[in-house]
Amino acid sequence: MVDLAIVGGGPAGSAAAVTAARAGASVLVVDKASFPRDKCCGDGLTSLALRLGEELGLDPGSIAGWQVVDGAVLHSPSGRTIRFPLPQGDGQYAAVVPRREYDAALLDLAHRAGANVQVGHAMVGIEVDGKGATLAIDGMDKVRATTVVAADGMWSPTRRLLRLADENYRGEWHAFRQYVADVGPAATDLHVWFEPDLLPGYAWSFPLSGRRANVGFGVLRGGRVAVSDTGRLWDGLLDRPAIREVLGPSAQLVGRRMAWPIPARVGSSTLDHGPVLFAGDAAAVTDVLTGEGIGQALLTGILAAEASLAGGGQYRVAARYRRRVLGDLRADHRISVALQQILTHRIGADSAVLLAGMSPWTRRNFARWMFEDYPRALVATPRRWRRGALSTSGAYRDGG
Repeated sequence: MVDLAIVGGGPAGSAAAVTAARAGASVLVVDKASFPRDKCCGDGLTSLALRLGEELGLDPGSIAGWQVVDGAVLHSPSGRTIRFPLPQGDGQYAAVVPRREYDAALLDLAHRAGANVQVGHAMVGIEVDGKGATLAIDGMDKVRATTVVAADGMWSPTRRLLRLADENYRGEWHAFRQYVADVGPAATDLHVWFEPDLLPGYAWSFPLSGRRANVGFGVLRGGRVAVSDTGRLWDGLLDRPAIREVLGPSAQLVGRRMAWPIPARVGSSTLDHGPVLFAGDAAAVTDVLTGEGIGQALLTGILAAEASLAGGGQYRVAARYRRRVLGDLRADHRISVALQQILTHRIGADSAVLLAGMSPWTRRNFARWMFEDYPRALVATPRRWRRGALSTSGAYRDGG
């Protein structure tokens, strides 16, 4: 019998576990994988993810592959290149960290906070009632929980077992990535290419330590690029002159190529079912404009734990969680959808990059907005207005 059972040991599950365990709740985390394990991702951490990680107590110094990013270089469809710097000397606003290391560090944090972490055990059954849920877990005794956080990803087994899954849903985005070794000096920066044939998607090169980079691209499902054509596009991605110029002549692919769907439909996805709260990719809370989901995963994990800790019965817990998630993310999702329409066309993407790069002030603030230093829809949500909203310090000001 536990207060909180968490299915999935990724960022959302770990964030929920740390939050609840530190408050004195009994917490069980189960994941079918053994950690450390790789996760298909761009490996980028936004300001939102960094700040929430700092609040949880994650120490960058404990992660060997932690690479701080001080800005982004954007390449417009017409070939214009503009650097967008982040503030210097005031903490971290962006970083790149291999998910193999990042997720393992978060899960270890949950263990040290007092959560019972059981890896290598899949949940194979769940029954819910008015007082909680009973979980059948492979290789373990049955578990009774007052609240369940389903942080088990895009294909959420919890959602499927509860017969809530949309079998035809494949996410809003489809992305590829692979690690690249022996990159050139230019690849120490974070690069984003708005290639005309990928719009409103983009290609990226995110810097890693040891002359390595995370390179990939994402396309909007149902857009101009058919998912069936993405393999062909990938085969020629590194041969595109603008991308090869950054990666350098010696760059070579290492490891395996990975592809994954990205769910991004907060506001229309099911966030709760009885005592079950869905978080992270299981709640489809990824930013629809950029495909970034780690910050949103951490946030929903924390909100799920806080809703559970407040108590009052499963219906109040679910309503509290639903209200907090939609209040924090729905307006930003809507503005991202609107901006995505601009980036669908070459002239829109060219104009957006040109306008964002008009002056040092626009370049600096666009970089902060892009890395989620403040909410996407800040201007349109007066309840969030406060002094210093556009000049907040980064995370880990003391160096982490």
